Amino acid sequence: MRNTLLDRPIWSALATVHAALGEGAGLARRYRPGLLAFAGTEMDTPEAMADFAALVRPGETLYFLQADPVPPAAGFEVLVAAEAVQMVAQNVPAAVPDEAIVALGEGDAEEMMTLATLTKPGPFSLKSQELGRFWGVREGGRIVAMAGERMKQPGYTELSGVCTHPDHRGKGHARRLSLHVAARILEAGAQPYLHAYASNTAAIGLYEAIGFSQRRSMHVAALRRPD
Repeated sequence: MRNTLLDRPIWSALATVHAALGEGAGLARRYRPGLLAFAGTEMDTPEAMADFAALVRPGETLYFLQADPVPPAAGFEVLVAAEAVQMVAQNVPAAVPDEAIVALGEGDAEEMMTLATLTKPGPFSLKSQELGRFWGVREGGRIVAMAGERMKQPGYTELSGVCTHPDHRGKGHARRLSLHVAARILEAGAQPYLHAYASNTAAIGLYEAIGFSQRRSMHVAALRRPD
């Protein structure tokens, strides 16, 4: 593994902290089906992409996220090819105690999935809580905003799943939850980092305002194996 583990965060997570949550051999790994539609390779070679292809079921789509452009995979359709940014916490202020923010558990999975399906914060599943902890804000008994942890490498934890119901935006939920999750990650002894599409300037501005700095540009690709 090269650099700080973050240039290929999917591969490095599955090769270390999240190894038990994935499957694969050789130069490619993926998260278990139904958990997270992410896959990564150790390097960009035809051999690595062949190992990746062996992990994908017919009709399945998996996402790559890495610093280098994602190489083509024979027999796959490219559904998404986009630029992203990777941001790392540098000067995140301490989170203010907030009684409105509550820990979410297995019993909240269906409601969390409904919110994620509506707001599309990125790949999400009913089993996303196996990846890490999640917190949310409820209004009227319903979850209206949430954020949590996704990929993990030694010394790093990704802040992800930040989303707010359209009817409850403009109340600062995303900022408060992002600060809360970042604080919990720091308390656990890891450095928070996150990803955002390069076109999502509003999200990037929010994260910069709470102490995240852009580390580098990243490439996102969704590859689908035809039925």
